[in-house]
Amino acid sequence: LPQLRIEHAFWMRGAETLAAGEARERVVRLADGQLLNRYWDDRAVPRTESWMDDLATAAQAPQRTPSQIYRDLRAGAESGWDFSSRWLAEPSALASIHTTAIVPVDLNSLLFHLETTVARASRAAGDRSAARAFTRLAKARQHAINQLLWDDQQGWYVDRDLERGQTRPALTAAALFPLWLDVAGRTQARRTAQAVDSQLLRDGGLLTTTVATGQQWDAPNGWAPLQWVAVDGLQRYGQDTLARRIGTRFLRTVQTVYDREGKLVEKYVVDGSATGGGGGEYPLQDGFGWSNGVTLALLDRLCAPKRVCNSAEEVETAD
Repeated sequence: LPQLRIEHAFWMRGAETLAAGEARERVVRLADGQLLNRYWDDRAVPRTESWMDDLATAAQAPQRTPSQIYRDLRAGAESGWDFSSRWLAEPSALASIHTTAIVPVDLNSLLFHLETTVARASRAAGDRSAARAFTRLAKARQHAINQLLWDDQQGWYVDRDLERGQTRPALTAAALFPLWLDVAGRTQARRTAQAVDSQLLRDGGLLTTTVATGQQWDAPNGWAPLQWVAVDGLQRYGQDTLARRIGTRFLRTVQTVYDREGKLVEKYVVDGSATGGGGGEYPLQDGFGWSNGVTLALLDRLCAPKRVCNSAEEVETAD
């Protein structure tokens, strides 16, 4: 519990003194006074591990301050989606990155989960005051997500652009985090599932986004953690058919690559070609912890009751 409180304080540092319409470090107070969070980095210099790459990226946008580009690149790395059209003003131009100007739906869903977890743990520890305080924070964040990061016209969860004062319309796999972490209502979950089914589902699993930019967190790549978020999140809201389609198709992709190459990899092309993924700043990595873990979890989750499945084929024949 103390470590969870420290984690929460890290994300919320500076919130107490923020006026409406201001942002400081990782905290954003919207014009209506509601609090949400963004990714950030305290240092506005090139990343140590990608120093020359970042210098080259900044040189492509002479109209922008290099320090701002460096901070946005660092914030994009903090997000884990390094890099993606989610953070780009122009999908084909990494130098247009403006991560710190975006309120991400997945980050705020994760922080909602953190707040509900701290509330529950505080209650179990007998600290009723902290339990009440974190319950209030969680409810306020859930309300803000469903008001400010839900696109009712399109029917899915989105990120919000602080510079433009409006949501970013693109559908991405991040839209499933409110389902995975119990932020969504039943209608929102149903509509999100419909959008995912029609726009993100491919023969080999779940796309990360619908656009191909050459960045690794975009089409045609699919990432194991996002497959799990989708499967588990959809099942939480009774969308079992779609969850199973995503899971079994991704397992088939993993199985095909494994049968051909004898290994699991970091990311996969999920358009049906069943190859390791590409794009980004470094070669495709073998392994890979989350691919291994999600594959095992999906084999267990999607297998018929009282059976053990050791391959994609066994899962599919268990239907």
